[in-house]
Amino acid sequence: MTTLTIGMVTIDCVDPRALAAWWADRLQGRVAVDHDGEFVVVMPPQGPHLGFQRVEHPTPGKNRLHLDLEALDRDDEVERLQLAGAQLVARHEMPDVAWVVLADPEGNHFCVSARG
Repeated sequence: MTTLTIGMVTIDCVDPRALAAWWADRLQGRVAVDHDGEFVVVMPPQGPHLGFQRVEHPTPGKNRLHLDLEALDRDDEVERLQLAGAQLVARHEMPDVAWVVLADPEGNHFCVSARG
């Protein structure tokens, strides 16, 4: 029997405060912890906490870990995210699922699919 649970997903970034604020707005969460701008935690109303830690040089290329978000209306949410500064990366469709890959203001990729 495992006792592990996901407590937080941590994202390396150049400006933790700015990126945490951007994600808090997108997820209707709040910045709960701010360690002098070096490590900032966002608590969304649902799901794991998001941590943003300052690194001098974020890993180049595609992230090895990314957020998969669900929305009641995927296309409306993608449009809202783009208006807030997200960049469209790609659209994918398979027989039973479709999703959109976006990048946040620091270039971290994340996906949005329709809920259910």
